[in-house]
Amino acid sequence: MEAYLKTLDLWEVVEEDYDVFVLLDNPTIAQMKIHNEKKIKKAKVKCCLFACVSQNVFIRVMTLKLEKVIWDYLKEEYVEDKRIRNMQILNLMREFKI
Repeated sequence: MEAYLKTLDLWEVVEEDYDVFVLLDNPTIAQMKIHNEKKIKKAKVKCCLFACVSQNVFIRVMTLKLEKVIWDYLKEEYVEDKRIRNMQILNLMREFKI
C-alpha cells in the first residue's frame, strides 16, 4: 500500500499528517491552489486506504478522521502481528493448494 500511495504522490500526506487550514480573507490564487491540492490529496489518501480493506475492516476504520491514524491502525492490525501474518499465509496456501 505504501508503494501504491508513493506512485500516486500521496505518501507524504500519511507521513507528514498535516492539517489543511482555512483560507484567510482575500487569498491569492497560489494560496487557493495549494489549499485545494492539500484537501484533495487528503481525500484521495483516505479513499485509497478505505478501498484497500475488506468491508469488515472498513466498518472499524471509517470513524477514524485522520489518514495517519487510519494507516497506523491498519499497520498495527495487519503488519506487526505475526499471528495474523501466518494465518494469511496459510489461507493463501490453502487457496492455491501449495
